[in-house]
Amino acid sequence: MREIDAIRRELQQTGKYMMEYGLAWGNSGNISARASADRYVITASGTFMAELDDEDLIVCDLEGNVFGVEGRRASKETPMHRAVYEERPEINAVLHASPFYSTLVAASSIEIPSNWFIESMYYLERVERVPYSHPGSEALGEGVRGKAKSANILLLDNHGVLVYDTSIREARMALHTLEMACKMLIVSQSAGIEMKGLPSDVEQAFIEGAAYKPRRSWSV
Repeated sequence: MREIDAIRRELQQTGKYMMEYGLAWGNSGNISARASADRYVITASGTFMAELDDEDLIVCDLEGNVFGVEGRRASKETPMHRAVYEERPEINAVLHASPFYSTLVAASSIEIPSNWFIESMYYLERVERVPYSHPGSEALGEGVRGKAKSANILLLDNHGVLVYDTSIREARMALHTLEMACKMLIVSQSAGIEMKGLPSDVEQAFIEGAAYKPRRSWSV
């Protein structure tokens, strides 16, 4: 099992990062990191991302048990986090947030292009949508489960986004890249700027052969 205190420090830093860069607001969002094959640390219900204390970060297992913090409830969105950890054993961090531009796209039918710049080609290679279910519901958890293997970024219709990756750092970079791409998309459309994406063969050559990041493997 990874050291719980170290995971808490990383999650606290990530909460501050998300608030600093406009990736979270108010007490919206919840974040988690895997501690072992069947346990993870997740923010408690009603927390403020910029000021996460140790007692705001709850240890849970994949059976739904909670450990160590009296009187605190884990985020109601645990069904989404649990579904990702169960379906993707290589995933070590899950971030759920409602950044302005990404949520705007999630509440629309706009498609996010992946071929605009280097980071988008890597992080936005596969983006899927999950139909709306009420936050915290088992139905939403099952909706996420159905898409968990086919993408690392999920747009939750009329709700926000779910981003997950092999480390907290990679998940944070993916979330920031998503918000930047969505901002470019909305601003360019509003300004009447026609964006010129790279050809699909160039994009695939980058994904397959560039040394920028290791090639992702997909099971579906």
